[in-house]
Amino acid sequence: MSSMYASSSKALGVCDICGFTFKLHKLKDVFNKNTNTHIKACPKDWNPSQPQLRLGDYPVRDPQALRDPRPDTDQLASSRDIQWGWAPVGNGNDPFNLTPNNLVGTASVGSVTVIIT
Repeated sequence: MSSMYASSSKALGVCDICGFTFKLHKLKDVFNKNTNTHIKACPKDWNPSQPQLRLGDYPVRDPQALRDPRPDTDQLASSRDIQWGWAPVGNGNDPFNLTPNNLVGTASVGSVTVIIT
């Protein structure tokens, strides 16, 4: 079966990006979003299609909400306290009592024995 185009390993072509002459079979087509732009590029100038350009081609489902959530219904204040490890509002003196601080620090100091000779 014959082809409509001649094939030769010696055929030359011009890179559409840099303008230098290369063997035609070395030039690659440039694609943009899976669409052939019919631009031929040499191996130095050719870049693969960027995945960032494919945004929107595939649906992205990233749900943020829970279906039928069951929140904590315990009315005890201890289950709802937020304990901060620093003094975020008013240097620990919050006038609105928005950030209660019930953290208690404990420490102890040992004894040192000095031997003088």
